[in-house]
Amino acid sequence: MDKPLEKLAVVPPLPGVYLFKNAKEKVLYVGKASRLRNRLRSYFHKSISGDLRKSALVEEAADFTFVVTQNEIEALALESNFIKQYRPKYNVILKDDKNYPYLKITVTQEWPAIEVVRRFDHGGDVYIGPYVSSRGMRENIELIRKYFHIRTCRYKIENLKRPCVEYQIGHCSAPCVGLISKEDYMAAVNDVIDFLKGGNQSLLIKLTNAMNAHADALEFEKAALLRDKIAAIQETWQQQKVIDPSLDDADAIGFYASGGEGMFNVFFIRGGALAAVKDFHIKDIKGLSYKLLLYTFIEQFYNKDIAPPGRIIAALKPAHTGTLRAWLKKRRAGAVEIIVPIPGADDTAAGILNMANETAKRNLSLKRGSPDTAIMDELAKRLSLPSPPTDIGAFDVSTISGSESVGAFIRWQDGRFAKDSYRRLKIKTVTGVDDYSMMAEIFTRTAKNLGGGFPHLLVIDGGKGQLQSATAALRQLQGEGLFCGGEVAVVSIAKNPDRVFIPGALRGISLEDGSQSSLFLKRIRDEVHRFAITYHRKLREQRMKRSALESIKGISKKRRLELLRHFNGIEAIRNSTAEEISSLKGFNLKLAKTILTALQGDAKDS
Repeated sequence: MDKPLEKLAVVPPLPGVYLFKNAKEKVLYVGKASRLRNRLRSYFHKSISGDLRKSALVEEAADFTFVVTQNEIEALALESNFIKQYRPKYNVILKDDKNYPYLKITVTQEWPAIEVVRRFDHGGDVYIGPYVSSRGMRENIELIRKYFHIRTCRYKIENLKRPCVEYQIGHCSAPCVGLISKEDYMAAVNDVIDFLKGGNQSLLIKLTNAMNAHADALEFEKAALLRDKIAAIQETWQQQKVIDPSLDDADAIGFYASGGEGMFNVFFIRGGALAAVKDFHIKDIKGLSYKLLLYTFIEQFYNKDIAPPGRIIAALKPAHTGTLRAWLKKRRAGAVEIIVPIPGADDTAAGILNMANETAKRNLSLKRGSPDTAIMDELAKRLSLPSPPTDIGAFDVSTISGSESVGAFIRWQDGRFAKDSYRRLKIKTVTGVDDYSMMAEIFTRTAKNLGGGFPHLLVIDGGKGQLQSATAALRQLQGEGLFCGGEVAVVSIAKNPDRVFIPGALRGISLEDGSQSSLFLKRIRDEVHRFAITYHRKLREQRMKRSALESIKGISKKRRLELLRHFNGIEAIRNSTAEEISSLKGFNLKLAKTILTALQGDAKDS
């Protein structure tokens, strides 16, 4: 350590970032300081002998470097970027480095569109999110296309001369060719913003008044369209668990630690309603205070392309609160309040933080392979099981219009996901769109693959129809003597709203109550859905690579994917116009005509 000790004399007493490196120049730790000289000297003081983490770092380090910054806020931003870049051994690292999607409404454009983005800026456009579950985001987009008719394309619309496929199927009002007035279109855009922000009753009042006016004028078709729109909006809003409208946008950060590991759990509240829940497992937190862990979590989480909300709720103020708050304000382009509720207080902030803390505790227990008996007892009671389950399997089918249909099976056993028991398979015996038959096929084939050794509880992703298919397949397999090890219970989980169905029960059991057993069942359902859709997407991508576009001169992989993303299939491209294709980025009129000539020639040949 002679070299680092010698360098201390030249370290200035200024704000900045420092990096410890080993003998192979690998970054071991990144930190920031308001006075670099003082902070770095502290690492070489005798007092660190009681800090095992720092002692191990100094022993392994062969050198350090530093970067001087203008102020602490700039140092915090640079520290966060370095941690993201180098992922140092001695820093606490968030394993989840995913950038969650937002819905962006481009109100800065003449004719605003709605887009899915994973980056945000402060250029004046409206961002709604983040969406932890892409399923909910896609459902919102489909509702907007069906009922609000604002554009979802990225065309250079000034080049278009006639409406595209979206208009022809009733999903766009075609502002590109003047088929809607600017006033009416902007009214629809504002309605979309109100809808996505949720709970704006003035939107429903306005639509109801318009529906009644059309009915009074005997314009029953227009009134019916508005009636359906109102019903769809109400159903979507009812699925959201309203916490407290006064909270508006807030993130409640729960935390629990045990055995040198920690679990952060974030409750995302948007528009006063619970939008999503996400947990983050962190290993090796020995010797770190909660304040420092919270600071590190906030720094890394919001350094991704996630806009901080107006409020962050936590049990304590994080370390470096002033600097952190100033950095968050810059990230958000607006003030961010860090709220610390009084423990045991009877208010919304304290209640939601307590829920987040409890969820973190239970999820850490599950992550470590120690299933929480209270959750399993609660689950057994709700599902009328003879005993708390310790072995759970789940099935899902993923398909689009019967194309590249696949099935998936996952297993949760003794407190953790048993990934060596996961199975995925292509549908072989079913053609077209028949989810019930597909479910029966994957159920039967997986049972035979596992030799009849099914878990005690099986969860089907779907409604009553999928449940009936699975139970019928189970009875047939039992008749063939394939099962061993006792009774097998089967339930299904439907969505919109989430509810679980039990064979023979007339009504489903709601999973929107926020209970731990409900969150656990959703986690099982989401895991099998993730496993199924990942395989489905892989097969679709392989099919796309073999598509008819490959043989066309001038169509690179990037252009091929751009065409398929916008037109959603070869047939839609074939039925489009050269002007529509040339309006896409990277295309021109000559290339568009070449594409259409080739595709239309293929159609004649077939």
